[in-house]
Amino acid sequence: MAFENLYETDFYAWTMKQAEFLRHGRLTEVDLENVAEEIESMGKSQKREFLSRLSVLLMHLLKWQYQKGKRSNSWKSTIIGQRRELMFLLSDNPSLKSEVSSVIEKAYSRAVLDMTKETGISKKKLQHTCPYTFEQVMDDDFWPEFFQGLDQS
Repeated sequence: MAFENLYETDFYAWTMKQAEFLRHGRLTEVDLENVAEEIESMGKSQKREFLSRLSVLLMHLLKWQYQKGKRSNSWKSTIIGQRRELMFLLSDNPSLKSEVSSVIEKAYSRAVLDMTKETGISKKKLQHTCPYTFEQVMDDDFWPEFFQGLDQS
């Protein structure tokens, strides 16, 4: 199909042409393979956004918990903002809720790596699995406290 080359050379023009074909019922002219790939990619991008926002939220919850003396309005604002954005994302994509158990562990691993790089806190001082439930993470009233017996360095 002539528009397959357009897919490689001018993605925007290709998308406009595909939308036109679909709107006018010209299904035989649609670049089905690439349209299917792009639709699938859009779904994956929603999952990546879920993972990314959850990672940022978890990192700030960990910083809140382990660096009590450095708590700031900026951290609080980030936590509140990420919770709000995750709620919007989940309301627009409710099927992402079925991905919570797999995504939260990946997000926690990322959060731990980012936090240790940013703060210098040893990874050994953090729990190996996410210490919070997803319900806690999303709860506006949840602000984790420091675990007793752990060093705050």
